[in-house]
Amino acid sequence: MNKFPAIDMAGALRLTRQGRLKEAVALLRGKMAAPPPGEKPGEKLGASGLQFVDHVFDGLALHAGRILKVPFGPAEDKQPELEPQGSRFETRSFANAAGSRNYKLFIPSSYSGQAMRLVVMLHGCTQSPDDFAAGTRMNDLAEAQGFLAAYPEQSRSANVTKCWNWFNAANQRRDQGEASLIAGITRQVMVDFNVLPGGVYVAGLSAGGAAAAIMGSEYPELYAAIGVHSGLACGAAADLPSAMNAMKNGAPPKAGKSNGLAQAIPAIVFHGDRDNMVNVANEKQVVQQAKGGAELRAEVRKGEAAGMRYTRTVFTDSSGRDVLEEWLLHGAGHAWSGGSKAGSFADPHGPDASCEMVRFFFSQPA
Repeated sequence: MNKFPAIDMAGALRLTRQGRLKEAVALLRGKMAAPPPGEKPGEKLGASGLQFVDHVFDGLALHAGRILKVPFGPAEDKQPELEPQGSRFETRSFANAAGSRNYKLFIPSSYSGQAMRLVVMLHGCTQSPDDFAAGTRMNDLAEAQGFLAAYPEQSRSANVTKCWNWFNAANQRRDQGEASLIAGITRQVMVDFNVLPGGVYVAGLSAGGAAAAIMGSEYPELYAAIGVHSGLACGAAADLPSAMNAMKNGAPPKAGKSNGLAQAIPAIVFHGDRDNMVNVANEKQVVQQAKGGAELRAEVRKGEAAGMRYTRTVFTDSSGRDVLEEWLLHGAGHAWSGGSKAGSFADPHGPDASCEMVRFFFSQPA
């Protein structure tokens, strides 16, 4: 792995909050020898600051040789949970012209060659397939409901904090970069197993959520629906400075990155209104992109689950079918809603995002 210079992360955070993005980028890249005036190198931050720094603008340039504490426990401390008897959680790999990636595939005990649906899960920064599976409990759902679950794994050689490089323009194009690797993994599972035609879905958290939005935008024929948790729209950024701005303030996708379709891309979107890593304004941009040119009717429903209030907006098409769901989580931060403490970036409070995503996915026509 490449060696990177020590960087004053506290100073970079403060510069970003002050809107001095170019200086923050320079500091993250190790091009500023001293911290901003009045700042002390290595100065400790409060709890909310630590959370924001650890995800380092979703790992865009975390070159410091350390990982700070993260909410709900660091990924490195998590151990994979035991799988249900008879099921398998296999490590596999895929390679194409863009490179190679490992992935894990959960095969429920009920699989014996019959057609099953496939859910592709894209982890967030610092996470691993085992950690993400534990935090979302998606394997438990796969075992109970009988579907396959694939977890592509970002490599440290591609991103030092294992973030999907959603902000790189080359990874936002069909059949290029990381998008081609994720699509290739999906197709490989479809070849190796009996996957129900039209029954393939992709979901992700944070950087993985942004990657899921890319996959839905660039491969609408491959994925019947997408799930985006605490993520950003495809094309919200094209480089490091614009990515930092999008995460801090929200940003619409660039021209040509609306889905380009007359109909909506079926999508279910979750975001906490106290997310201090990815601004909640990005939720609206993901929904707007998924709508495309479709005329949809919106119905707002409010509720509470596991001690958290939420506002759920359901968008239906002219036939009355639900094609979009937007879940605004009140008081929630940057974590998978209704998740398990066995994984990182998972909040046990709130509606169960995994259950709701699977429900929404399977309600779409295959």
